[in-house]
Amino acid sequence: MQRIDDQHKLNYYIDKYNIKSIFDNDMEKYMELHLYKKDEHIGWNKEKLNYFYFLVEGKVKIYTLLSNGKSLLLQFYRPLTVIGDLEFNKTEFASSNIQAIEDSLFIGISMGKLREIASYDTKFLMYIINTLSTKLIISSSSSSINLLYPVENRLASYLLATTVNDNKNNMDRIYPQKLTEIADLLGTSYRHLVRTINKLSKKKLIKKEKGTIIILDKESLEELARDIYK
Repeated sequence: MQRIDDQHKLNYYIDKYNIKSIFDNDMEKYMELHLYKKDEHIGWNKEKLNYFYFLVEGKVKIYTLLSNGKSLLLQFYRPLTVIGDLEFNKTEFASSNIQAIEDSLFIGISMGKLREIASYDTKFLMYIINTLSTKLIISSSSSSINLLYPVENRLASYLLATTVNDNKNNMDRIYPQKLTEIADLLGTSYRHLVRTINKLSKKKLIKKEKGTIIILDKESLEELARDIYK
């Protein structure tokens, strides 16, 4: 994590998302701007979460580790999403693994300072209730994804969610990731994932090239994805 000492930039995001309006108390002086680089973890399951975060730029994925050692994708977060709402109310330890899938900016407030000042802040507590309610609804939906949607749909959504634009060649590209890890995240086997990738390649929706996957037909891929991980 890198702390960004840029008050102008911090103020820009505070104003953009009207973050001051979330609190009755004046919390602006306790806000910091943090940068997490691509693939860096913001939090690990069962480890202490020191900051309450507002995601203001970038994208992160939330996943959990199963008892068999495999990972399972839960959802993706995009601005404006908070990290630490459950931990603020229940425990100081993260409930899942949280990883940036592209360079991501956060407005952070020390969890200790937030508990000290905002524990009785009615406006903030109502905001927390709303965020937790939304996440509960999304979580209930996510838990049924692996049962209801074929791997083809889940993979399409995952590829769209993790794509990065290659400005040099003006194409959407998914940079190298271990297929075994993707298979775990999507709740499928390595062989089934490879078959599905080959199937999408034959349909000319994607193309494998030098360890990356290039999206050829984004519109058709979006039809397959059905907003599963949004």
